[in-house]
Amino acid sequence: MWFIFALLTTLIWGLAELFYKKGSNQSEKYGHLKVSFFVGIAMGIHAIFILLTQDINYNLSNLIHYLPVSFCYIFSMCLSYFGLRYIEESISDPIENTSGALCTVLCVVILGETISGFSVLAIITIIIGILGVGFLETRGDTNRQKKLGKKVAILAFMMPFLYAIFDAIGELLDIYFLDISRTPLVNVTEDTIEMVANTSYELTFFILAIILLVFMKIKKTKIEVPKQKDKILAAVCETAGQFTYVYAMSGNGAIAAPMISSVCIVSLLLSRIFLKEKLSKKQYFFISLVLIGILGLAIIESVNE
Repeated sequence: MWFIFALLTTLIWGLAELFYKKGSNQSEKYGHLKVSFFVGIAMGIHAIFILLTQDINYNLSNLIHYLPVSFCYIFSMCLSYFGLRYIEESISDPIENTSGALCTVLCVVILGETISGFSVLAIITIIIGILGVGFLETRGDTNRQKKLGKKVAILAFMMPFLYAIFDAIGELLDIYFLDISRTPLVNVTEDTIEMVANTSYELTFFILAIILLVFMKIKKTKIEVPKQKDKILAAVCETAGQFTYVYAMSGNGAIAAPMISSVCIVSLLLSRIFLKEKLSKKQYFFISLVLIGILGLAIIESVNE
């Protein structure tokens, strides 16, 4: 069953990325906040469902204990939603998925862990790909600066990189928080610690959704639910992927991890088919290097576990 859940996670998160982009409108001032609102509502519903149906002995103090991790993950996602108003999904998603490679680097630098030569080669491949994509942006191979202006174009292009940084920090913190021997989470066991952490994350996102609702009310911004179909579908797919991910990784994680890492390839294909995104041959070449590096690193690290 773990294989089916891993496959479902990959497809569902790929669909989520597609709907995120479809629901992102450059002219919609608070569009990224509306996406965050719907994701928070969907995750809150799922968290409440877990609390009502699963015996995880949840303690509300874990909301505070897990807040540093929740903040990194949620902030990174909000940055991503803003960037998608201006950046093609075909570019943003591969860059965002380098967070795993960045986390590996942080583990080496901060935790003193060692990695294989093949992992170093995969990371170098990712760096070359990212530098190539960035070079094409600044050299004018795209017309983004002409459309948006230099400042907005640079800010938008920074978003997927900032996502990768904060998501990687969240992953690094998770290494500490999900270690049962030293975690600050309370009332947890080996069997419940991941579910408790995920529930804390989802409840925090739910609280943010309520804050955003109040903010948009103050700004007299209407959400108009019937017109937000793509944002709602993205939120549902994101949350459903979270649910299947837990079961996928509870089986053969060494195989499930690289499978799920291929979500960026699914996203790339869906963006090309349904959004008709077209990049230059040079852009596709460097993005391919990023994808090869991500998948290579995922496979290498999984085999070494």
